[in-house]
Amino acid sequence: MKGYFKQPEATAETIDSEGWLHTGDVGHLDKNGYLSITDRLKDMYISGGFNCYPAEIEAVLIEHPAIAQTAVVGINDNRMGEVGCAFVTLKFDQTLDEPTLISWCRERMANYRVPRQIRFIKEMPVNASNKIVKAELLKSLV
Repeated sequence: MKGYFKQPEATAETIDSEGWLHTGDVGHLDKNGYLSITDRLKDMYISGGFNCYPAEIEAVLIEHPAIAQTAVVGINDNRMGEVGCAFVTLKFDQTLDEPTLISWCRERMANYRVPRQIRFIKEMPVNASNKIVKAELLKSLV
């Protein structure tokens, strides 16, 4: 890509002086050199100086046997700057409470990644592509 059509400002923000296109995606290369996109930089939040990527936290949470779906967002915190808030839907006929899940998380991830709040909801808000709409989850916190 050489740039955005008739948008030099947008082009300058996206393509650096060396010609690299910055997409805002976060990913990793596997041993075969294949790139996997795992998150968006805009989804990242900073907790106590540490970068937190919701996709990494969600990957741990979804391993819990009672969880059907989860979405993590950063929320303001006076001490840490931001902390994680996990929205969770449970599998049919499962029960789980906030202290139990937070304790479970503490055994599996670094302290700065552990969500400080858990919100249990019946269903996730999704768009037409069946992708969770985190902006709707954030609105529910206000």
